Amino acid sequence: MTRSSSIFGAALALLLASGVGAQARPQMPAEERDAPYSGIVPPCTDPGSLSEIQSNFREREATYWHSGLAIAQFEDVREIGFRSNGLDYIPRRYCQAHILMSDQKVRVVDYSIVENGGSIGYTDGVEWCVVGLDRLNGFSPACKMARP
Repeated sequence: MTRSSSIFGAALALLLASGVGAQARPQMPAEERDAPYSGIVPPCTDPGSLSEIQSNFREREATYWHSGLAIAQFEDVREIGFRSNGLDYIPRRYCQAHILMSDQKVRVVDYSIVENGGSIGYTDGVEWCVVGLDRLNGFSPACKMARP
């Protein structure tokens, strides 16, 4: 073993023992960016968000699947996460609800309300997935990717 390799080994051991590690990326809360977010996201029960899910679901079913299936009613709406990915990500509220469908079946919808995630970032956006009706597997498996 040469002198330089033993010095390197000692320095490496000291660094590992100190517990200092490199961060994968800087952690800056979204509210402190140059174009900051407010961190204010509507609650899961926001009528605008629920209405958007309802109308978009009905439109997709009619347009792509030639089905008359629609969401008749939302029940047991609850939050399952808020900014779960960290403060430096775009503020997002994760929600889940039971929905009564027009075929009288009760299903689960997982959705998130995203600050400035709507049309051209002007409004809050909603991403959603109805468990059992994710026909293109965009949030597979079983809408898991729509949850925190």
